[in-house]
Amino acid sequence: MNEEVCGLEPILCAPLLRRVDAELIGLLRELRPDEWDLSTVAPAWKVRDVAGHLLDTVLRKLSLVRDHCFVENSTIRSPQGVVDLVNRLNHEGVTVYRRLSPPVLIEIMETACRQSADFHESLDPFAPAVFNVSWAGESASLNWFDTARELTERWHHQQQIRFATNRPGIMTPELYHPVLDCFVRGLPYAFRDVEPPFGTTVQLEIAGNCGGTWLLKRRDSGWGFAGPSETMPVARVVIPQELAWRVFTKGIDRREALAHSSLEGDRNLGERVFHLTAIVG
Repeated sequence: MNEEVCGLEPILCAPLLRRVDAELIGLLRELRPDEWDLSTVAPAWKVRDVAGHLLDTVLRKLSLVRDHCFVENSTIRSPQGVVDLVNRLNHEGVTVYRRLSPPVLIEIMETACRQSADFHESLDPFAPAVFNVSWAGESASLNWFDTARELTERWHHQQQIRFATNRPGIMTPELYHPVLDCFVRGLPYAFRDVEPPFGTTVQLEIAGNCGGTWLLKRRDSGWGFAGPSETMPVARVVIPQELAWRVFTKGIDRREALAHSSLEGDRNLGERVFHLTAIVG
């Protein structure tokens, strides 16, 4: 486990996209024909649907952000409008790309992933991103956060396929810790309506060699991450790393996640951690 307090530094992970996608291509190539139709933890999606979604999102990002190709104009008036739009686009993409044969999908995926990695590595990480990270409550984001968000998408959907097909995961500190760190950056937004006394701290520990410790502190301006403190946190939550990715991507029932985690101190504050959803839709 990462022993330093996390959440305080930018997540500079663009080169990891290429590595995660290489693992994806290798995984898809070794799937048996029957495994493409296995169910996953994503409701209503089989393995072929998740693979289709991964192809759709990388092509969509290249088209919109790299190539500035906006075919349809969408007016979004609320956070729910973002969810509705993303859900519609995801549904449309899966409907199309699930029809591809595995060899065709894999060949297109390999090309698209290579271009995506090239593009993200070319970006200035501290320049404004085209799209904000909405699940973290940001109205504007920097490229490093958008790229980290992209890594979480590529990693956790691949993990859904691995989980469904009983393949080993890619839970290595180098690849998984940045994913967890990005997920947890949504905690201040998840706590936005919780108003305990100023100075209140909540500690989240994700247990395992890929995990870490995050200290969330209530300040005058709202919740944010803090460095080591001599003050005891009013709530301490410990989630096993094997479970954490499912907790933050709606891949496990909240009550089941709580049953397999540890919570000390103020239960209401601690349980709020499990309300974090680090995906759109």
